Amino acid sequence: MILAFSLLCLLCSLLPAALFVANLKLYREPPVAASGLPAVSVLIPARNEAAGIADAVRAILATRGVAFEVVVMDDGSTDGTGEIVRALAVEDARVRLEQAPPLAAGWNGKQHACWALAQTARNPLLCFVDADVRLAPDCIARMATFLEATDSGLVSGFPRQVTVTFLEWMLLPLIHFVLLGFLPMARMRATRDPAFAAGCGQFFLARADDYFAAGGHRGIKLTMHDGLLLPKRFREAGFRTDLADLTELASCRMYSSAGQVWSGLAKNATEGLASPQRIVPVTVLLLLGQVLPSLAVLWFLTSLVRMLPLPLHHGFVLGVSSWSALLGAVLLLVSAPPLAFISRILGAWRFRQDWRGVALHPFGIVLLLSVQWYALIRKLRGGKISWRDRAYEGEKGISLPTVTP
Repeated sequence: MILAFSLLCLLCSLLPAALFVANLKLYREPPVAASGLPAVSVLIPARNEAAGIADAVRAILATRGVAFEVVVMDDGSTDGTGEIVRALAVEDARVRLEQAPPLAAGWNGKQHACWALAQTARNPLLCFVDADVRLAPDCIARMATFLEATDSGLVSGFPRQVTVTFLEWMLLPLIHFVLLGFLPMARMRATRDPAFAAGCGQFFLARADDYFAAGGHRGIKLTMHDGLLLPKRFREAGFRTDLADLTELASCRMYSSAGQVWSGLAKNATEGLASPQRIVPVTVLLLLGQVLPSLAVLWFLTSLVRMLPLPLHHGFVLGVSSWSALLGAVLLLVSAPPLAFISRILGAWRFRQDWRGVALHPFGIVLLLSVQWYALIRKLRGGKISWRDRAYEGEKGISLPTVTP
């Protein structure tokens, strides 16, 4: 029994570690920008983003290598976001401010704003960027080159996640751990199967024709998980999608407090890891592979130390098979924690993540699973989500009246 448990833990640690290492070779920065790229409409949905919208737009205005416009959709802001963008538009004619139409019933706010933005775009490429993302000057041109090189309808990239507070650096680096440890990227690129859809809602680039042919954000209007479901929508329509590493080309601070981290990760969890179909196997896999090995090693080593004096003090000698089973289990379990940590160590080095989260990796996994189970229980109980001063029904993003004017 002990040996079987140890072997299971080892396998649950080995599989994601092996896939993570294999994926690191495939998950690369977009290529150097080509010449003659189609013009891009950079589209930013913005609701109460006064604190950072100017920095976001100015970073985009530094873009080189491709013609572009910047369109900001003021989605009912009450903090002066629109006035800031209007002033930027006076300074630079490439900036345009649009006002979002009233939120329609059955829509999530972000998807509604993005769909409205797409209607206003004037260029053949659409680049959806969150207001808290800061792009490097060559990011958009290189991603447009990546779109052409991969013959994709949609490409996405994961910016470097800026983390300051405890829950930020404990949980947000797990985005890369889950992505590269559980998505077979070779298979993703070899097929258009929707089961291998993945992306990051902070940055999407698509051909406008393909976007509308796939239904765009209108096809996912009920969701809060555009990072997963927009690429899935494209794949369902027969288009390729792909991923690039934007660690050196973009940065984002998603959340600035523990409450925001918890609420932000929980808001769309049941459309990802916390879906009723996934959460039990995901929990078992993560606990066996990432948490229990470290705890079990301590327990077994403590037990071994306590048993060593027994032959001298009690005249008791373990049988050969008992010692073999215990030592075999210890050896297997000692092998499992390094496999569990190797992905986090490589991730921290490659993606510039906080090393404190690496040291506390098992605890981080427990926190991640706590968020997932919290989200599922809330959904099963019919709980509502509040995000960006709007309330939503369950996890499907069905809009209710605005909570805060």
